[in-house]
Amino acid sequence: MKKDIIIAIDGHSSTGKSTLAKEIAKALNYIYIDTGAMYRAVAYYALQNNLISDQHFDKAQLIKDLDQIHIDFKYNKDKGFAEVYLNGQNIEKEIRQMTVSNFVSEIAAVPEVREKLVAQQRKIGQSKGIVMDGRDIGSVVFPEAELKVFMTASPEVRAKRRFLELLDQNEDVSYKAVLENVQKRDKIDSERSTSPLIKTEDAIIIDNSNLTRIQQFEKLLNLAKKKLKS
Repeated sequence: MKKDIIIAIDGHSSTGKSTLAKEIAKALNYIYIDTGAMYRAVAYYALQNNLISDQHFDKAQLIKDLDQIHIDFKYNKDKGFAEVYLNGQNIEKEIRQMTVSNFVSEIAAVPEVREKLVAQQRKIGQSKGIVMDGRDIGSVVFPEAELKVFMTASPEVRAKRRFLELLDQNEDVSYKAVLENVQKRDKIDSERSTSPLIKTEDAIIIDNSNLTRIQQFEKLLNLAKKKLKS
């Protein structure tokens, strides 16, 4: 197989896009890029610098600070995937916490933030041979991607999965709070004016509400192999 295609995985929050993308990238020996982590990194920066909270959001200052926000991915051989670094600091664990999840969709809705990160994402994908997941990969970042997938599942199923993940991380959170967060993010992601979450006409839907990780992996791997052969 030649490393000559881009696999774009879009979809709702907590559908397991990142997990599936990592597994497919490893199987194909492709590069995996977690674009959601990039927006989480910006949200983490905003929280650390008191630019966003439940009471306020200083968009103007965040936009001014964008040139000071440097996001990198560094491969961790022991863990088997690339971790996220913000201005030289490993923040892989911090950006997965509920406090960041509560604000990431608001951050991602800022046009200037999207413009900066989309430019980085396109640069990374120039050589192809990549798997990239997010909200607008197939519609905005790589509309020419050879394989586009749109992942979805019911809000209740996604909330339960996310809730169990957070419990494993010793987060003090309720299922109700997680469900509300999932529903809130769906609304913001789908209704924002800049690059809203949409399913492109050429994207293949994978509803994993009742699929195991192995089943969805095999489904996507078969789709990728067909594209590579053609």
